[in-house]
Amino acid sequence: MNAPPFRLLRLDHVVLRVRDLAAMRAFYCGVLGCAVERDRPDLGLLQLRAGESLIDLVPVDGKLGRLGGAAPGTEGHNVDHLCLRVEPFDREALAAYLEAAGASLGEFGERYGADGMGPSQYLRDPEGNTVELKGPPTSPPVAASAAGSTP
Repeated sequence: MNAPPFRLLRLDHVVLRVRDLAAMRAFYCGVLGCAVERDRPDLGLLQLRAGESLIDLVPVDGKLGRLGGAAPGTEGHNVDHLCLRVEPFDREALAAYLEAAGASLGEFGERYGADGMGPSQYLRDPEGNTVELKGPPTSPPVAASAAGSTP
């Protein structure tokens, strides 16, 4: 197997499907010290800054949460996907490598992550878990934009 055409940098974000958004927000912000970075009630998505990473809370009864099936428990999972930040991000090389490795590719798109908007590729691991590979930002994160700084 050839070496991947990228290197892993860190965990970018984790998406948790939740039953009680208020309780989860209180825990992650009040207890662990996260800060609200983006609130997208239209999607059912609350993004919390956790150091260099994000923790996304997705209510199971919201637009995104309903896509994941049953609420967390024995019949449903609360982790939607994990995201790994990679560099460089050459979409064609990445797709060719993953397809040659037998990975099941999902949707490609521009998505928001810990570093801001940037390219991302979804794929499935051998047990069906969704993994997102996220490239460098094309625009800074909301917190950096609001502060007037750039990455």
